Amino acid sequence: MRATTKLRALLARDDIIVAPGVYDGLSARLVAAAGFPALYATGGGIARSMGYPDLGLLSMSEIVDRLANIVEHAGIPVIADADTGYGNALNVRRAVREFERAGVAALHLEDQQFPKRCGHYDDKSVVPTSEMTQKLRAARDAASDADLVLIARTDALAIEGLDPTLERAQAYAAAGADVIFVEAPTSEAEIETIARRLPQPKLINMFQGGKTPLVPLDRLRELGYRIVIIPSDLQRAAISAMEQVLAAIRRDGTSAAVADRMASFKERETVVGTAEYLELDRKYGS
Repeated sequence: MRATTKLRALLARDDIIVAPGVYDGLSARLVAAAGFPALYATGGGIARSMGYPDLGLLSMSEIVDRLANIVEHAGIPVIADADTGYGNALNVRRAVREFERAGVAALHLEDQQFPKRCGHYDDKSVVPTSEMTQKLRAARDAASDADLVLIARTDALAIEGLDPTLERAQAYAAAGADVIFVEAPTSEAEIETIARRLPQPKLINMFQGGKTPLVPLDRLRELGYRIVIIPSDLQRAAISAMEQVLAAIRRDGTSAAVADRMASFKERETVVGTAEYLELDRKYGS
């Protein structure tokens, strides 16, 4: 079954899809091994893994290269962050085709002005609704796979308020979006209102320390949210762990003091499938 079809089947079930955020092949392998049904290829995480902030500084080709690597190692549907589509509707058409070639199951486009910024930063700006709807129509027309899940993200909540944001969301659904993603609600009341007034399948962004309060999965499921992405928590955990190991090495000259917090040599090799590769080497070398 294609990844797109598999994700649509998951969306059709009476359950909620939790998709942790990944930024490379290694983190994709870890999420899949942990038993999650899908993962989220976070644009912000990919940017930060290359040493840049989430300010729209990476090109489409840089993102697509990383997506292909993530898809290769995931083995589960990948929901990808396509930012603003990297330009106008024509750029969106090309982006959709490149993302499809990389093998993603879904992608989301957002209505920020380019260059965009992290949805939980301040001072965002959005394009007119008409411009975004044309991008969504271009995306739908460009998709060669009818099962590709198109997600429309709006960042208008902090700029225009709730009612205009919900009007945008309805227009985006009418333009072809399968799933609606209202970014950065700041209260449970807003989360509930969004759910009540948007009957379409909905995605919500839940990560520790963001502007959106953390809501239990059971409650989100009751409200009708279908996808929960957790973009940054894995990368932030990795940053903290690396800092701790580096501090030990700088202090002691080795990492012995924090060995219990590190994966073992064997565990690391298991994650990347070394034994399977060596078996293939034996097979083709004989």
